[in-house]
Amino acid sequence: MTLGAEPIIYGLIFVGVLVLVEGLYLTVFGRSISLNNRVNRRLEMLEKGGRREEVMEQLRKEMRQHLKSQRVPLYSILSVKAQKAAIAFSPKQLVMIMAALSVVAFIGLTLGTGTALPVRLLVSVAMGVGGVFMWVSSKAKKRMGLIEEQLPDAIELMVRSLRVGHPFSSAISIVAKEVADPLATEFGIIADEAAYGREMGDALKDMAERLDLQDLRFLAVAVTIQQQSGGNLAEILAGLARVIRARFRLFRRVKALTAEAAWSGKFLSGFPFVALVGINILDPHYYDEAMEHPFFVPACLVVGVFLVANLVAMRILTNIKV
Repeated sequence: MTLGAEPIIYGLIFVGVLVLVEGLYLTVFGRSISLNNRVNRRLEMLEKGGRREEVMEQLRKEMRQHLKSQRVPLYSILSVKAQKAAIAFSPKQLVMIMAALSVVAFIGLTLGTGTALPVRLLVSVAMGVGGVFMWVSSKAKKRMGLIEEQLPDAIELMVRSLRVGHPFSSAISIVAKEVADPLATEFGIIADEAAYGREMGDALKDMAERLDLQDLRFLAVAVTIQQQSGGNLAEILAGLARVIRARFRLFRRVKALTAEAAWSGKFLSGFPFVALVGINILDPHYYDEAMEHPFFVPACLVVGVFLVANLVAMRILTNIKV
């Protein structure tokens, strides 16, 4: 009994699934959907001739469509991350993509491996669903990280606009034009909603709740209090920007201090699998006698449980809230 090169084929097929879903996303929605694009998506849609209200409604629909699917039992796990990532695919489209990628993975497993049909079916479904989940999670993590990093600069830009005499609505519009995505499109929607009569504080609060970001909640509360009781909004936002920036620096410092422990846990959990694949490539018959032992499968299950427990424990120890 040998493992051969099948684990490598599994890995290559899974990587292909991730590349395929990213390529499909960029093909359908264009380069402007990418988070590292210099021109934000809202401005590009307006430059292509879209009317302001149509662009606003389309972007609002994309950003809120996953909230409606949180009650669906299986999709609810993915909907929160898809909401934070602002995935333009609808929930139905994501489910269809999972099914299509599962079929592609099954074809790849059928052509590249000789495993039994039930195993191929199970692995292909896991690749299709897991690939989309990993892709959405990566998008959400990257997008939320960029928003947290952009927010202090955006608030300071608002402060400068307010100090030269611009109203707060104009300061929001300037941020929507001057900063990059993803924050530019978010503030652009707020500017459009305010232009059509919505309260600025309510729009900011809605964005903060949708993204589940504490710093945005601080901004929404500061603007709402100033609108109700008055005060120097520029000074309030300047203080808020300093607090957010200091908090962000502290978060980065904590992340740097815990990075070694986090990667040590990942390395220690992943190294046995890498060593197993490497040994089987160099000597396919190395584990033949061990695999025939009756305790081999139970021992593998126990080792797998301990490796997963190691990942969970290290994640809990290094997940320090700031």
